[in-house]
Amino acid sequence: MKAAEATYQEGISADPQGQVLTVSGLKKKFGKNEVLKDFNLVLNKGESLVVLGRSGSGKSVLIKCIIGLMTQDAGTINVLGNDVAKLNKEGLEALRGRVGFLFQSNALYDSMSVRENLEFPLRRHSGKSIEELDKKATDALKNVGLAHTIDMMPAELSGGMQKRVALARTLIMNPEIMLYDEPTTGLDPITGKEISTLIVDIQKKYNTSSITISHDMKCVETIADRIIVLIEGRCYAEGTYESLRASKDERIKQFFE
Repeated sequence: MKAAEATYQEGISADPQGQVLTVSGLKKKFGKNEVLKDFNLVLNKGESLVVLGRSGSGKSVLIKCIIGLMTQDAGTINVLGNDVAKLNKEGLEALRGRVGFLFQSNALYDSMSVRENLEFPLRRHSGKSIEELDKKATDALKNVGLAHTIDMMPAELSGGMQKRVALARTLIMNPEIMLYDEPTTGLDPITGKEISTLIVDIQKKYNTSSITISHDMKCVETIADRIIVLIEGRCYAEGTYESLRASKDERIKQFFE
């Protein structure tokens, strides 16, 4: 874990030379419900950042705005040098090829085999031969310990195995940034720990930068270099797991207790 003290509101820690993603003054509301209010975030190269918040606090809305699945009402989002709000459809597609998104629901195609699920994004974004596609799919599954499942259907896999396959499908595009939406939700504690450890291994192996949305404190403790606490739509606090756990602020303590 990186040494850092908890900071509040506008106290964002970052290396200006190594920033791969910045969120500034982000606002998003649905009707009269203002979910994100002047939210700020910086992700540094090679860093594992966790956004911690209660259910319904706007965590998933944040990462959907980051990859352009939702449009912010105000503020700027810059990803790998691109202002997301200014990208056209083709620009967004190109950016999403560099940013991996692991959906909470896994989003595997039920009618496709594991092999076909993994090869699908490659068929859309590359002109690789059948042999090259097979090798990429096999290698991606080996990275998550599931090479033997390549010709199985999603329905034949356990929840943890489906999560690993979804992760392999994301990694097959060699993303520079990974976004994880509640990666351990719905998994038993042992499988959740395995997924958390796998996220750390991937981070080290590929030197990817990542943002993880979670309220699973076991997962947060395992993967986080730095944590941002999202409360009432704002960056309420920031620090390492250890520094935030030691906080006397009752609004922060509730997550650790």
